[in-house]
Amino acid sequence: MISPLSARTGGELIVDALAANGVERVFCVPGESFLAVLDALHDSPIEVTVARQEGGAAMMAEAWGKMTGRPGVAIVTRGPGATNAASGLHVAMQDSTPMILLIGQIGRGMREREAFQEIDYRRMFGEVVKWVAEIDEAARIPELLSRAFHVATSGRPGPVVLAMPEDMLRETASVLQPQPFEPLETYPGLTQTAQLQKLLWAAKRPFVILGGSRWSDKAIASVQRFAERFDLPVGVSFRRQGLFDHEHPNYAGDVGIGPNPALAARIKAADLLLLIGGRMSETPSSGYTLIDIPEPRQQLVHIHGSAEELGRVYRPTLAINATPNGFAAQLEVVHPPVSIPWGEETRAANAAYRAWSDPAPRDVRGVELGAVMRTLREELPDDAILTNGAGNYAGWLHRYYRFKKPGTQLAPTSGSMGYGVPAAVAAKLRYPERTVVAFAGDGCFQMTGQEFGTAAQEGAAIIVIVVDNGIYGTIRAHQEKNYPGRVEATMLVNPDFAALARAYGAHGETVERTEEFWPAFQRAKASGKPAIIHVKTDPEAIAPGATITSLRGSSPR
Repeated sequence: MISPLSARTGGELIVDALAANGVERVFCVPGESFLAVLDALHDSPIEVTVARQEGGAAMMAEAWGKMTGRPGVAIVTRGPGATNAASGLHVAMQDSTPMILLIGQIGRGMREREAFQEIDYRRMFGEVVKWVAEIDEAARIPELLSRAFHVATSGRPGPVVLAMPEDMLRETASVLQPQPFEPLETYPGLTQTAQLQKLLWAAKRPFVILGGSRWSDKAIASVQRFAERFDLPVGVSFRRQGLFDHEHPNYAGDVGIGPNPALAARIKAADLLLLIGGRMSETPSSGYTLIDIPEPRQQLVHIHGSAEELGRVYRPTLAINATPNGFAAQLEVVHPPVSIPWGEETRAANAAYRAWSDPAPRDVRGVELGAVMRTLREELPDDAILTNGAGNYAGWLHRYYRFKKPGTQLAPTSGSMGYGVPAAVAAKLRYPERTVVAFAGDGCFQMTGQEFGTAAQEGAAIIVIVVDNGIYGTIRAHQEKNYPGRVEATMLVNPDFAALARAYGAHGETVERTEEFWPAFQRAKASGKPAIIHVKTDPEAIAPGATITSLRGSSPR
């Protein structure tokens, strides 16, 4: 028999519900609109991390959701606080990450007057999140928080927004003790697993692409065993590189921005594609060119936890409504054929990946990023967590670093700049014993670089590698290709990033030559402090396989 609690304020009931649902830490920027929640957190076991801007807090919560599979929680104030947090919500939505954003709201009696910082969040976030609601009565807090946790984690995971009127948080109510939620797993049926086996037995050139969210370490291990038993070539979707060991002989590469041409050709030529967990949206599909819409040229087996995603873009030969965990749990009953005809294709796919991911020396001014990535992949521990935002600098990381273990990549499939630093803060707080390295371009870092202050305050010894080429590299690349030599709005004048680290009482170094990088990294690690390594690179070397000069030469104009 569940007993009711004594009368509690709305703020206390919010915190009670978070604690009951296993929330260990919340990320926030404080606001007067939710002082009652802050007061309740004072006596709670839940840790509170204070960010410098709401966008950073939301990205930290999103990264927490990526790492744990359970909703990361951010709390922000009304109006500008909520609008700042929208960038993190967009990441969570496009990346299918469970997340809950709690927003302080104006008092209920002030609605519809355009009160101070008033916004209707249902209208504002209706296209950005899975569900938006406002809590009208303190007595309904357990109900609506329970629903928020279930919605955020079910089907295709994503963000949920709950607005909390300021006066509601101060009123009292007696409610039942909140109970913890459990994510719902869905499993394939026996008929579907039999159909999958039949399709595999008939295939000559199968290919597997792993993506999406809701993966556990156990599911990743099960899919690896499945690939070994069937000797299947396996690729990973854009920024999901922790889903398969890059040193495994069945690994074929990441299906991301500018993929290996041999990999793209192999996917197009496949007669059977297994898409497990992902959506194959614009970026991993190379602008929707790898798979025809709506009828793929390949036979397509699409496995996804949300029935709404099956057939939404691509019409599958076999649609399986199952989470990655549920699907992986049934793979042992799928048996390989006596003779596997595609083994040589799998070896060729792996050889093509290894050749593509082996950086060739380049004669460039400043630091050569290919050599940096080679050093990091040889020297970092296998469980090191690498984070990044958006920018051309990430191309070196995705192509040349070899991820070996689950949960070692935190990066936005939404392409959001500024993600790397806040994600690294969350990662180091979650796993303080692991090495956490954030990559950020000079433009990317300056989107959320103030969150380095959060790392300093928390004592989170992240290592931030700021790649400084003095330009917005991605946009400059498009600019040079389409409007060669007509440079506008893509130049940057940057500060001394290493000095910024030292101003926070952290470790800061500047690296201008390739051979200086690894000793600087070792000193940063040994400092035991948050660190920034300011790496200066040549803007001419704008991408792993391109220069500004070559882009101008390839211009259609």
